[in-house]
Amino acid sequence: MKFSVERAILLKALAHTQSVVERRNTIPILANILLDASAEGVLRLTATDMEIAIVEEVPGVQVARAGRTTAPAATLYEIVRKLPDGATIELDHKGGDAPLALRAGKFNTTLQVLPVEDFPSMTEGSLPHQFKIEAARLRGMIDRTRFAISTEETRYYLNGIYFHVAENDGRKVMRAAATDGHRLARVEEDLPDGAAGMPGVIIPRKTINELRKLAEETRDEIEMRLSDTKVSFRIGPVSLTSKLIDGTFPDYERVIPRGNDKVMEVARQAFADAVGRVAAISSERSRPVKLSIGRNHLLLTASSAEQGSAQEELDEDVVTYAAAPIEIGFQARYLADITDQVGDMLRFKFSDGSAPTVVQDAGDEGALYVLMPMRV
Repeated sequence: MKFSVERAILLKALAHTQSVVERRNTIPILANILLDASAEGVLRLTATDMEIAIVEEVPGVQVARAGRTTAPAATLYEIVRKLPDGATIELDHKGGDAPLALRAGKFNTTLQVLPVEDFPSMTEGSLPHQFKIEAARLRGMIDRTRFAISTEETRYYLNGIYFHVAENDGRKVMRAAATDGHRLARVEEDLPDGAAGMPGVIIPRKTINELRKLAEETRDEIEMRLSDTKVSFRIGPVSLTSKLIDGTFPDYERVIPRGNDKVMEVARQAFADAVGRVAAISSERSRPVKLSIGRNHLLLTASSAEQGSAQEELDEDVVTYAAAPIEIGFQARYLADITDQVGDMLRFKFSDGSAPTVVQDAGDEGALYVLMPMRV
């Protein structure tokens, strides 16, 4: 195999593929990337950790000798990243266990390869459900839910986002939901054409993060294909295939309060800034912020045994509330995660100081959050 390619083109493809590679593994070949140069001038890069596989096609490559080899993904990426802009890179592999030679201008190096035959193939299999979704809509669904994905490996069925078809006022919608047991994020979008028959699937956190990065780079529609066990996304020249989490997502609708009748609306930016300032008094990751709410008035307080206490008041310029006074506490980080994803106004729906609270974007009925309070 021998080909030459512009640095910028190769670097972009390597950035996509090498991030899938699992750096801590006991199978050496999984640290490598598969390079496949065809006589038609297309370079195909493949990486996998056996749970996710990513394939990117790079056209316009000058192929002098078609062939395939593997190379250490992280090392190749770092070398290409540190080469000067505008460089032309030549990769040459003589075959067998010969090293892979890389040349760019006056720079040259060799990389050890592993046998192509050892590189695992993660076949897609049959993916009967196919549809397209706008990249911006998919990005929005991911952004507004992924912060609530659980990191507890014991409850593996919560280690992803649950995508499924649901009904809202008689119309079919696509929903995404995530929860870690302390908070729930649920968003919905109009159901894409062709998605009505899709099964509910839990897409793992790592796949979600890789998909989000790829979706950032396109304004086109993303093709989504899936079965009960796998999902595949086509984003331009990139194909991302992943196993799904084999588990049952809990019935999250049961934890969404229906009778919370104490409603507060507050300007998002003012609220977020105030939370950040009062929470700065403590370095604890789970530091609580207490909300003391009265008529068109909100007092935020936080305290630390080591640092002291802090408070800030928000009044009727940014707060609307007409129900009975209430005091309730939440983890500052949980509040910040939600305020990062909503528009200009937040709507809180309370029951009492110890019951789950509903939080919404006042301008987006498609997003809903549930927060468990903390004792403060």
